[in-house]
Amino acid sequence: MGLLSVQDLAFIFGLLGNIVSFLVFLAPIPTFHTIYKKKSSDGFQPVPYSVAFFSASLLLYYAMLKTNAYMIVSINGIGCVIEAIYLVIYLIYASKKAKISVVRLILLFNVGGLGLIMIVSLLVVKSSKRVSAVGWMCAITNIAVFAAPLCIMRQVIRTKSVEFMPFTLSLFLTLCATMWFFYGFFIKDYYIALPNVLGFLFGIAQMILYFIYKNTNNGGDQLEPNKDIEKNVNLEEAIDRENVSKMN
Repeated sequence: MGLLSVQDLAFIFGLLGNIVSFLVFLAPIPTFHTIYKKKSSDGFQPVPYSVAFFSASLLLYYAMLKTNAYMIVSINGIGCVIEAIYLVIYLIYASKKAKISVVRLILLFNVGGLGLIMIVSLLVVKSSKRVSAVGWMCAITNIAVFAAPLCIMRQVIRTKSVEFMPFTLSLFLTLCATMWFFYGFFIKDYYIALPNVLGFLFGIAQMILYFIYKNTNNGGDQLEPNKDIEKNVNLEEAIDRENVSKMN
């Protein structure tokens, strides 16, 4: 039996990327189970889920323009559905003020942001350069999202605690970035491949920090009972979603 072809390798890594990304998309389920039990989404931030919805929608649009990008279409189609469900659940149990904030976020990202990109790419950009233009938008969005772990890593170093940076999630995010890098590399789609280099590096850095501080008691700055606990809950959510969206 001969060696695997480039197409075979692209299929394998794309399939693995779909599987790992799907598991990461499911990471916030415990958060929403808590919201369901409390019958309230107070104290939880909708921003990560709104950004993830926008990112998955943008990648889905890019894949449809690119054509034959079935691996990107499948996972981001699923991602859009999952993120929409999260936002609906959040809205159901949100206060009136929070509902308004969520609607504004959706209008800002998915109606305003995505709508503007689609209009400009379809009406202004030449068809021969459309895929490239939207690809750059995806890459820039992914890079911005991959920078999100910096605040989590800073929190770990400051508190000397990995309580809000689960190792399993960091591992899956690193695997996710790895799979999509190789998928992009083998199909020569560097708009997908290059941003995931950054995702891989941040994932490795998170795991290194985990092993450094996993057996360390909170010897650093002590968190204030109410304000900082709420802040850390929000940081946990940020890990759950802001890292995942652009692993594809």
